[in-house]
Order: sequence, then structure tokens, then C-alpha cells
Amino acid sequence: MKKFNFIKTSIEGVYVIEPTVFADERGYFMETYHKKEFDDNGINVEFVQDNQSKSTKGVLRGLHFQYTQAQGKLVRAIKGEVFDVAVDLRKDSVTYGQYESVILSEDNKKQFYVPPGFAHGFLVLSDEAEFTYKCTDFYNGPDEGGIIWNDIDIGIEWPLDEDELILSEKDKQWKGLKDTKTNF
Repeated sequence: MKKFNFIKTSIEGVYVIEPTVFADERGYFMETYHKKEFDDNGINVEFVQDNQSKSTKGVLRGLHFQYTQAQGKLVRAIKGEVFDVAVDLRKDSVTYGQYESVILSEDNKKQFYVPPGFAHGFLVLSDEAEFTYKCTDFYNGPDEGGIIWNDIDIGIEWPLDEDELILSEKDKQWKGLKDTKTNF
């Protein structure tokens, strides 16, 4: 039996991943990662770091990337619901500057694979959310870059009004994609 359903998106390398969930009156069980199945479906990476965050409704984190230590990320919401976004920063890609998005929640149990060469961000839609991500490279603070969340050229359709959003000071300062140097 397949453990995952790998759904290709409109952007090469970005996947929505639905795990097989075994549920009964006691609760549920599911695998969240299986190297062979991921390899067999085109996600042949090594994860080296796991992260978890907790945020309240309206928190928007992103759009982040690392200049030289680009991270691939396998993300999911383990509590609550988030709107998750990947923006293609690969200059030679036919989808450069385009984004893919998905709702991730504790109920739908979907995961989202964002490969290296992308900016990533998410917006919390529930009262609070806990969010996990497996990364293919280590976080390096001085190497971090970002794109402003409301870049008009990217045109992300965030599902909350701007006055409902909560951003860090850092995330308010990023520039648009046209004014941001990337190495991809």
C-alpha cells in the first residue's frame, strides 16, 4: 500500500504530499516521511534539520530564503491551519517569480515540499498554529534573505486582509523580487 500521494504542482519540483492515515476510534497513525518513497517520487534529498514554530492568527512569516545555503523544506501544520506559499526564485526557470500555495492543517494532514531555490512563507488562519519543517541545509542567520510579502509582481492572494496581518519588523523591511539579489 502506498504511504503517500505525491501531487505535482504547476511549478517543477514543488509537491503537495498527502500521507495515508490509518484512523480508528483510538486516534490515527501516519508516516510523515519515508526516504525510499520520496526518492521514488523525485524528492531525492537529505534532511539535516527539523524546526517547529507556534504562531497566532494573522502571523505571516516570510517570504524567506538563504542566499548560499539554500534550504529545501518539507512543511506541515500539526495544529491549526496555515496558508503556505512557495515562490520560484530560480532565474532559469520558466516559472520564475510565480508562486504555488496550499492550505495545510491538522485536519487535512497535507505536507508541502518546497525545494531549494524558493522563497517560503506562511500565514496562520486558525486561532493558533504549530508548524513543522524538515530542512535540507542548516539555518544560517547571516545568509538569510527575503522578499516582501505583498510584492505586486508576484501577486500572492493572501486569504486575510492586510489590517489582520502580524509581521516581524524584519519581514516588513524586505524589498520586492525585482530589487532583491538571489543566487539561484
